[in-house]
Amino acid sequence: MSDRLFIFDTTLRDGEQVPGCQLNTVEKIQVARQLEALGVDVIEAGFPVSSPGDFNSVIEISKAVTWPTICALTRAVQKDIDVAAEALQAAKHKRIHTGIGTSDSHIKYKFNSNREEIIERAVAAVKYAKRYVEDVEFYAEDAGRTDNEYLARVVDAVVKAGATVVNIPDTTGYCLPQEFGAKIKYLMEHVDGLSAGKAILSTHCHNDLGMATANTIAGIMNGARQAEVTINGIGERAGNTSLEEVAMILKCHKGIGIDTNINTQKIYPTSRLVSSLMNMPVQPNKAIVGRNAFAHSSGIHQDGVLKNVQTYEIMDPKDVGIDDNAIVLTARSGRAALKHRLSVLGVEMEGERLDVTYQEFLKLADKKKEVNDDDILMLAGADRAAAHAVKLDYLQVTTGMGVKSVACIGLDIAGEKFEASASGNGPVDAAISALKNIIKRQMVLKEFTIQAISKGSDDVGKVHMQVEYDGHVYYGFGANTDIVTASVEAYIDCINKFKK
Repeated sequence: MSDRLFIFDTTLRDGEQVPGCQLNTVEKIQVARQLEALGVDVIEAGFPVSSPGDFNSVIEISKAVTWPTICALTRAVQKDIDVAAEALQAAKHKRIHTGIGTSDSHIKYKFNSNREEIIERAVAAVKYAKRYVEDVEFYAEDAGRTDNEYLARVVDAVVKAGATVVNIPDTTGYCLPQEFGAKIKYLMEHVDGLSAGKAILSTHCHNDLGMATANTIAGIMNGARQAEVTINGIGERAGNTSLEEVAMILKCHKGIGIDTNINTQKIYPTSRLVSSLMNMPVQPNKAIVGRNAFAHSSGIHQDGVLKNVQTYEIMDPKDVGIDDNAIVLTARSGRAALKHRLSVLGVEMEGERLDVTYQEFLKLADKKKEVNDDDILMLAGADRAAAHAVKLDYLQVTTGMGVKSVACIGLDIAGEKFEASASGNGPVDAAISALKNIIKRQMVLKEFTIQAISKGSDDVGKVHMQVEYDGHVYYGFGANTDIVTASVEAYIDCINKFKK
């Protein structure tokens, strides 16, 4: 049995399905190139038939990366497969990922079908995809709740039809690790094509009950040789299996005897890049990449670490790309230092764009003692707002105990200047009320979340908002050392996304 695990990254497909985390094509290319540098074997670039944006992204990612396999998702529908094949034309290594639900629940309620018909549709989809590409992956959706005997029949049929990889998803995150491991073991023992090496099994585990990584490792230890993962474990609902967790578990537990192609020193910068572009903070206690992952506050722990780091750390921070001796950026740092740090974080920047970002960096550095990686990524993404029709010109707020909060705001709307003022129950309420006096639409604030990037009163604050307008919910993001300004910028970000 091979001791090589293939890493299938679905950050740009399953991960991007998180509400409010959608990327444009340029941003997807940036992430794809970073995934290539990280060493992932397969990049699931999108679901081409779902939208023109996804279709175009698969085309452009196929052109942008060299050695990873580019994968496109489809249903077991001929049109889906046709569109996926068209989108993948420029890929150096291409894969079509097709499939259908196999649990009794899916068969009865989703497809109003029966077991035999589902097998026929599965085989037909694989054979049709093989007309376009040699590398075809089949997914048995809700395999976690599919009985093993029937699942083995499905897997056997699609392998005979030509599938090179068979994906066994725990779609609802329901399985216990021993159950999922036993399921993989059963398939390895009862499907001749797997033991003969005609196809490999893949895991695709969701984290609804917090067991995605445990289930994935159980699957690997029982014969799966591809793991479907996302950066930071992002994904629908509670997320997917975390790439960084799987990679570091296998690196730390040498006794498992399975290696990946992942350059683990690229993990942390990749995590930060995805977090920044998707405006999705990494929880502080997140394994491997959370800001507290290598922090020790307990006196007993601190004493042990100072005597010997291995008393409480099973990983060297440098192994995941966290360099304690990294260049500290301040107001005295030059363009070269900024450009270097951006490059380390996966952002290549030259010419005028670098000049503009450097000027913004200097303004921020004047307000802070030092500028951290999250600040830099925030600055690097600031030019995304440059094309917005609605921009914040200025904001002035008067507030304090015993004083009614009053805000004056200036907006630039497609080159035309507007001003307004309003009072409110606090500075943020006053500022947004003033904004609404200019943008006279029926908008409802649905969610408002504030997060400090790290620790310190001078730090950049991130604000995430959901605003409902005309029956749709829009997601916005703002970042600034002034939290009121960040709040207004997040609201404006929502407005710029309104459907005309």
